[in-house]
Amino acid sequence: MPDYVTLPIFEEKGYVVLDPYDQAADPAEWLDIEFVDWKSSGETRFAPLASAYGDLECDGFWNHNPAKTDKDGVWVPANADRAPRLVARAEEPGANIGRCRVIELQPNLYGETIYNLHRDDNNRLNPEGTGWIVRGFFNLTHNPDSVMVLREDKDDPSTETRIALPAGAQLIVDTQRLYHAVWHQGDEPRYCLITSWESGPELGTYIARHHGVGRVDSYALSDDAIAAGEALAAEKRAARAAALAARGLDPTFGDGTMRVAERGDGMDGMDDGMDGGMGEAEVLSEA
Repeated sequence: MPDYVTLPIFEEKGYVVLDPYDQAADPAEWLDIEFVDWKSSGETRFAPLASAYGDLECDGFWNHNPAKTDKDGVWVPANADRAPRLVARAEEPGANIGRCRVIELQPNLYGETIYNLHRDDNNRLNPEGTGWIVRGFFNLTHNPDSVMVLREDKDDPSTETRIALPAGAQLIVDTQRLYHAVWHQGDEPRYCLITSWESGPELGTYIARHHGVGRVDSYALSDDAIAAGEALAAEKRAARAAALAARGLDPTFGDGTMRVAERGDGMDGMDDGMDGGMGEAEVLSEA
C-alpha cells in the first residue's frame, strides 16, 4: 500500500461531518454560474470553479497534457468571478485544492442510488509521501430528506451510512475508499459544492475548528425499502453488464468499483469523461 499523509479522524469510517454552515445571508451563486454537460451518477450537470488548467471543463486532471494529479487546480474565471463566496468556502481550509465544482443533481430513487455507488480515482498520479486527496461536499440547497449514501462494501447494505443533506450540511469523504452516491428526494434539483483537498495539517486544523466528527447516526430507512432498493440496483446492474458484454466490452468497466483501473488496463471507471451515451452501460462518476 503506498504511503501517504492521512488524517486519523478518517481511519474508522472514512468520512467526517462538520458543523452545519449558516448560509442564510449568502447569495445563491450556484444559479449564476455556467454548467456543462458532464454525466455521472444520476442525471447531473456540473459547473467547474477550478479545473486542471482553468478551462470551462470537468475532465480528470490526468486526462490533460501535461497530466497531473488532482491538486493545484486553476480557477475558471468565467465561473469563479461570479461565485466569490463559493470560492472562499473552498479556500477556507488552506489546503491544496484540485477540482472544485458545483453539481446539479435531479431527483432519483434509492435503488438508482445504490446502482450508482462508486469510488473516485482521486489519487491517480499522486506522489507517495504527499497528502491523500479527499473531497468536501457542501450542500447548497435545503434537501433534508436527501442523503449521502456511503458504503465500505458496495454489495453489503450492513456497511451503509446515510447522512442527511439539509442546507449547510458539510461533509468530507475519502471517496477513493468509500462507495458513495446521493439519494435525492424532492421535486427540484439539488446543488452541492464539491472540492478536492489534500490531507495535511491545514485540513486537520480546519476540521477541528468546525468540530468534525468521524461517526454520525444513519438516516432511518426500513428493511423493506433497503431490500427494494437492492433489487432495483441488481436489475440495473444486470442490464448494464449485458449491454457491455454484447459490445464485447469488459462488464466491470465503469461499474464504480475501479477494478479495471486497478488492474492497470488503462481503462478507468471513474471520471473518464464518458457522457452517458451507453445508456444502461453508462460510466459512473461523481456524487
